[in-house]
Amino acid sequence: MINFDKITLDNGLKVIVHQDKTTPIVAMNIIYQVGSRDEHPDKTGFAHLFEHLMFGGSVNIPKYDEPLQNAGGENNAFTNSDFTDYYLTLPKNNIETAFWLESDRMLNLAFSEKSLEVQRQVVIEEFKQNYLNQPYGDIYLLLKPLAYKQHHYRWNTIGKEISHIENATMQDVKDFYKKFYNPNNAILSIAGDVKPDNIYKLAEKWFAGIDNGSKLTKSYLQEPEQKKDRSLTVERPIPQNAIYLAWHMDERNSPGFYAADLISDVLSNGDSSRLFDELIIKKQMFSEISAFVSGDIDRGLFIITGKLINGTTHEEAEKAIDEQIKIISTELVSDQELQKVKNKIEANLVFSRLSILNKAMNLGYYEMLEDSSILDNEKEKYEKVSKEDIKMKAAEIFAPGKKNKLVYLAKN
Repeated sequence: MINFDKITLDNGLKVIVHQDKTTPIVAMNIIYQVGSRDEHPDKTGFAHLFEHLMFGGSVNIPKYDEPLQNAGGENNAFTNSDFTDYYLTLPKNNIETAFWLESDRMLNLAFSEKSLEVQRQVVIEEFKQNYLNQPYGDIYLLLKPLAYKQHHYRWNTIGKEISHIENATMQDVKDFYKKFYNPNNAILSIAGDVKPDNIYKLAEKWFAGIDNGSKLTKSYLQEPEQKKDRSLTVERPIPQNAIYLAWHMDERNSPGFYAADLISDVLSNGDSSRLFDELIIKKQMFSEISAFVSGDIDRGLFIITGKLINGTTHEEAEKAIDEQIKIISTELVSDQELQKVKNKIEANLVFSRLSILNKAMNLGYYEMLEDSSILDNEKEKYEKVSKEDIKMKAAEIFAPGKKNKLVYLAKN
């Protein structure tokens, strides 16, 4: 169990504190509840662009990294479809440096044409290098719009296309910042050898004076039920053919998510999993294969990916995968098989609580989902999933007409 204390400042900033006396390091995590799903369809990639811009200097701190490094700290960030996460660690004696740094860039980024242009070029280069010029790099640029027709999950975090970032104006960027980077859209979590009262005083000192921003009303277009299989085949300069299959599944904070996550583990978690044993070891059709869930806050995707052994056609590969999902949709898994994957998940949950940074990140994440206290219920939610639940959920996810297939063929 992770004990924590929590308050909400008058401006809406949520502050969560976990005291851990076993480490001299303190972790600070700030979640801004803005991801690619919050972008306008004609102006995508902004949440990811801001992940870079937030390190470009603020009104009182020209270089974010410099004072943090002088205080013995490290930092990083990531963006996904649902939120943007900024995190850092530093010695507990220098914790106020973290408050100074994070509050200043929440208060007022130092927008300049130079900073915008530098970060714009960084993102454009990242788009080209990681998504356009790398084998299999554009998977999700193709798979997402194939699976989603209305929901804003239909574009990847990097954005729909480079032109959206190329054409971003200073006003576009300022408007995005003003709308989303406010206390009432943020969750601050701290873990380390700190006293909650001291953290609350620092939060009041450094964040209470920041205006809460306009009240956000978030409403997302939900994806209509898919009733017909979809497919897309492309040719690329790749070393071997590949297949990507995706089905819609339950949102992250729903009971069905846990059954779906366990299904993905039964299929592909470890060398004794079904897809590995049947399709790699026995039939030797794939060089690698995996099944996983996207874990999005709204209805996400259950994805199976595989690289084909030369000589295996994509039709044969798809048929072989279909046979495996039919089995799990119509027959009960064994007690031993289900318990094995549950044990692995429990081990991962325990391991995730060893790191002081993971504690801070998890407390913020579950607060965003519903409440930090539900973090301690994860093991129980997985344990509740029965063999019957697995079969029923698999039959629901893999029902006819629900499949999205992307086939990669190597150019001759």
